[in-house]
Amino acid sequence: MKYDIVVIGAGIQGAGVAQAAAAAGYSVLVVEQTAPAAGTSSKSSKLIHGGLRYLESGQFGLVHESLRERTLLLKLAPELVKLQPLHIPIYENSSRSALTIRAGLSLYALLAGLNSNSLFRQLSRKEWQGLEGLRQDNLKAVFRYQEAQTDDAALTRAVLQSAIVLGADVMMPAKFLGAERNGQCCKVDVEGASGIQSISCRVLVNCAGPWVNQVLAKVTPALPLPAIELVQGSHLLLPPLLDQYFYVEAPQDKRAVFVLPWEGKLMVGTTEKVHQGAPEQAACSEDEKRYLVATLSHYFPHLSIPTEVESFAGLRVLPKSDKTAFSRPREVMFSVDDEAKPRVLSIMGGKLTTYRATAAAAMARLMPSLPTKERRADTELITLIPLD
Repeated sequence: MKYDIVVIGAGIQGAGVAQAAAAAGYSVLVVEQTAPAAGTSSKSSKLIHGGLRYLESGQFGLVHESLRERTLLLKLAPELVKLQPLHIPIYENSSRSALTIRAGLSLYALLAGLNSNSLFRQLSRKEWQGLEGLRQDNLKAVFRYQEAQTDDAALTRAVLQSAIVLGADVMMPAKFLGAERNGQCCKVDVEGASGIQSISCRVLVNCAGPWVNQVLAKVTPALPLPAIELVQGSHLLLPPLLDQYFYVEAPQDKRAVFVLPWEGKLMVGTTEKVHQGAPEQAACSEDEKRYLVATLSHYFPHLSIPTEVESFAGLRVLPKSDKTAFSRPREVMFSVDDEAKPRVLSIMGGKLTTYRATAAAAMARLMPSLPTKERRADTELITLIPLD
């Protein structure tokens, strides 16, 4: 079997690369060990958003790109991506003043192109009474702005299906056994339902998410492993205690936490905890549960929170650093075996929101290793249809 591109992993990044490559006219095979979005891509905060908090760390390019992609996905996937009104309450002891939040939202709107989706306003005191259960003492201001919510796994499946419609092949479930690279191609060994197969490709794209270094370790000649760290983000799924959307500041450490209705439940998250051990062992810890319950109770003191709560945990791939996970950059990271003519490209980190832009950047890196093909489609124009 011969392909232009073999993609390892069918999370959102792998699905996005498969879509971009198939749209550009290339033959593509996606190898997935379990199911689409089985890892981090089904364990996010379920938001297609610009990343308001990234403005504080000066990641303006990432925010602008994210907001552009949000606008695009609202058009391409109207059944999967929908705007919701988020509320930001400001108290006397909040780390960010009302003036700071207003300035941030103004810049956010500017980076979004000042369109209708970027409008925000400060609620009047009279309107505060309509914010169900929100603590009112020492409340100074409340802002309402819009972000988009999605079913992350359903979005991933829709992107992968669009790649299949454009001609991409998928082996699933299938195990990546290893790859041998040379100056002309890569020979990839995969074990699927019909046994072990050797597949030839021009380039191998590693989109294995938290398993990225495990995949790289199976490539010969050996490649240096990127200096990355896995950071766990956990969420709680509670009964539908609220039907409004909030973006609050955890009282313990001033981190941003979302409180969002989702699929008939209330989702609260996320946390940031360095993960040790195998990626598949990620699970919300008791400390994380206490942290999120304490945050929710701080802002909504009258809620009756059950003792036993459902939870899920996903792993972000971040650059290794002495900085706290919250302050590290969220731009996607690329690693290639050869800058001039790459045969192996690894994609690390990135955001659900910007999967399409990430895929376009990946394809640009791979062009020196690929022949000229006739484009089949433009990913900016491909409608994404839910499969279920």
